[in-house]
Amino acid sequence: MANVEHRGRTGDAFGGAVAGARFRMVRLGLWAVAAVLVVRQLAVVLRTPSGERLTDLETWVGPEGVLHVNGSLYDSTRFTGTPFGGLVLKPLTRAAEQALGWGWTFGTLLLVVALGLVAARALPQPVSRRTALLAAPVAISLLMLSLPVRNTLWLGQTSIIPVLLVLLGCFTVRGERSSGLCIGLAAALQPAVLLFAPLLWFTGRRRAALATGATFAAGTALAWAAMPHDSYTYWIHHIAGTGLGGKADALANQSLHGALLRFGLSGPLEIVLFLALAAAVAVLALRRAVRYARDGQLLLAVAITGCAVVAVSPAAWQHQLLWVLLAVVGRAGRRAADRPVWPVVVVLVMTLPAKALLPNQALFVPVRDNAVLLAALAAATLVPFVSRTAPEFARPVPTDYAAPVPSRFRRIPLTSSLRRVLTRPNLFLELLAIRLVYFAYQQIRLAAAGGGDGTSGRLRAERHGHQIHDIERFLHLDIEHWANHAVFGVGWLRSFFDFYYESFHFVVPLSVLAVLCVRRPVDYRWARTALGFATGFALIGFWLYPLAPPRLMPGLGIIDTVHGPQNFAKPDYGTLTQLTNQYAAMPSLHFGWSLWCGIVIAVVAPKWWMKALGLLHPLLTVSAIIATGNHWVLDAVGGAVVVGAGFGVGYLLQGPRALRAVGAEKEDREPVVASAPG
Repeated sequence: MANVEHRGRTGDAFGGAVAGARFRMVRLGLWAVAAVLVVRQLAVVLRTPSGERLTDLETWVGPEGVLHVNGSLYDSTRFTGTPFGGLVLKPLTRAAEQALGWGWTFGTLLLVVALGLVAARALPQPVSRRTALLAAPVAISLLMLSLPVRNTLWLGQTSIIPVLLVLLGCFTVRGERSSGLCIGLAAALQPAVLLFAPLLWFTGRRRAALATGATFAAGTALAWAAMPHDSYTYWIHHIAGTGLGGKADALANQSLHGALLRFGLSGPLEIVLFLALAAAVAVLALRRAVRYARDGQLLLAVAITGCAVVAVSPAAWQHQLLWVLLAVVGRAGRRAADRPVWPVVVVLVMTLPAKALLPNQALFVPVRDNAVLLAALAAATLVPFVSRTAPEFARPVPTDYAAPVPSRFRRIPLTSSLRRVLTRPNLFLELLAIRLVYFAYQQIRLAAAGGGDGTSGRLRAERHGHQIHDIERFLHLDIEHWANHAVFGVGWLRSFFDFYYESFHFVVPLSVLAVLCVRRPVDYRWARTALGFATGFALIGFWLYPLAPPRLMPGLGIIDTVHGPQNFAKPDYGTLTQLTNQYAAMPSLHFGWSLWCGIVIAVVAPKWWMKALGLLHPLLTVSAIIATGNHWVLDAVGGAVVVGAGFGVGYLLQGPRALRAVGAEKEDREPVVASAPG
């Protein structure tokens, strides 16, 4: 919330009773969302069979759990906590299994809510009344959506407790000794948290730093006295927990140690390199954390130190990565348009699987496999967060908006807050949005027919195909068989349409977007918005109405000119067999995207021949999709409908597009010229 508070707009957002009522509705809505997410997570955990949920907790305290065994806790390496953690959990072995599961889940949810409330109260000043009131439900919602919290709830882990103890010690409890006691207990449960002791020392809270070290030492000594063999095994044999809970090179271990092992390093070289990198990260992160703490951004300092904890730990499993989410409070970027970049990246990395952010290609695999670690390293060492003393901290460089353009309709635009932006968009955010939309597109296509090769899904798609074919025969539009066989008999024409079908579907829309982003940023925004809405409507169509294309309809005699003859019991369409659902034909995004390109080029191109070439693209595309047997005629009609709806919704929400005077020497802040509607 602190990152998106200021947008350079004039006027008081809470200037009247109507605005106040809207704000209260927004606040209640956010709390309702937070409550729904809490209930949903509770239901997901408790409705799962007992043998499949709280598996780590069952491993520790269940009837056959390691805490019941007289031998070492670490004989099987299933217990990953410190000996002090085992000592604290020992009394839970006497609890009834069902009552423990319910109590643990409810208790963890309460800890998450408390964590969100403490983090919201710790936002760096100045914070407006709006931000202060909305921050708590937003923080709780983000926590409930994050992968570490979901894994903690699912596995029955304790990773929420150290984070909450540190925040309580830094922001809630009174007195340095009490603060050090909380952080020391957190370090006794997660040893790398000791990195907070230097932060306390160098920020002038030396009693708290000493109390942290003393509490950690006392807890560790108590556990050593009660369980000497386990303590020796943990601290000496496993070197502070290394090798517990799974292979250190597993993807779930997002520490520098795990990353180096995944890169193929091992033995003394890997250990020396890890220690050197860990020391460098710790020193640099602490210097930055101390600077931001002295600047009045203590929560950011805690987040930076926590990110260093993730990096330097021998093993930082997925449920222990919550520190990275706290880094969302940092304000990075001096322009208002750039402020969302860092929080968006952090939230996406901490809530979505890595495969949603990056494609499954060899070039991106190292980044994808270490996405959380890279985010932690960036927060700890690289991201230039804005200081509170900088004028841009509270007042970033405002965004350049277009003046309202008159509309022929009274109620348009419906949303006056969605004003036309004149400056060039942030390229990183645009690429990230394109990737996420395409990932959603892939997932919905795969799910639309039960994975694309399920028998029930295929039969349903073929039934819909017969419905479309009957409608086309009634309307005398059933030209697919004639067009397919006519083109198949002419070799060069078949090759042309096959090439056009396979090559231009993505290339042309991406090229249009790239040219608009570089040369016409004002036009880029409305065109991109229309394309996004059109694609979203198409995904709904894929989900609700899976449809077999003509080439996958038995008995119609359609030839698949691109992939060759098909076995209709188990169709094979080349490399796409495992990637896409071929029964997502209605509406046709092949034609829809090409029609979008044609309309955009016809609107913005300065010369008539450019407009003609733009309009030729959808004509060739519709010919290709029908001639190759990949779509029905009505699929193209559906594609045109969703594109029209995309442009229509954009116009409804934002009104007519904004134009600016074009000049060779003019910079971004040119005067705005109102355009004709549409």
